[in-house]
Amino acid sequence: MIRPDFDDIFMELAVNLAKRSHCIKKHVGAVLTKDTRIISIGYNGPPPGTHNCDEEFPETGCSRDSKGSCSLALHAEQNAILYAVKNNASVEGSTLYVTLAPCLACARIIYSMGVAKVIYMYSYAEYKGLPFDEGVEFLKKFGVLVDKYEKEITFEDVLI
Repeated sequence: MIRPDFDDIFMELAVNLAKRSHCIKKHVGAVLTKDTRIISIGYNGPPPGTHNCDEEFPETGCSRDSKGSCSLALHAEQNAILYAVKNNASVEGSTLYVTLAPCLACARIIYSMGVAKVIYMYSYAEYKGLPFDEGVEFLKKFGVLVDKYEKEITFEDVLI
């Protein structure tokens, strides 16, 4: 049996968490780790106790803000960080695995909370039609390590 790398384990979990999203536009998952241990998880969607977009607004999703984003949804990385902090877990020095590169707003939160490294799968800029990943550039500029996850995730060798 081949032992998988922690990067592969955590990114596979982020991909699976993305499947939990109720957003009708994009599914994103995040895993927050420290010292090879999971300290929090998250996926994009409205705050608990509000509504699920795909159930309440199945045709259109929730209303949009001035930038065309969901007016109520939290991003996956926001949910992971908020849940960790709510449960008194320190995120200082942690690593965040996320299926979509952080937007600029999330990058500011990631930096402010002391996350040391971000590993992302897909480009936010490509998804939004932007010239570059401004969140990634922000994080790099201020010393957060950022890597793009280059492997393709398959489940062929996983025993269920």
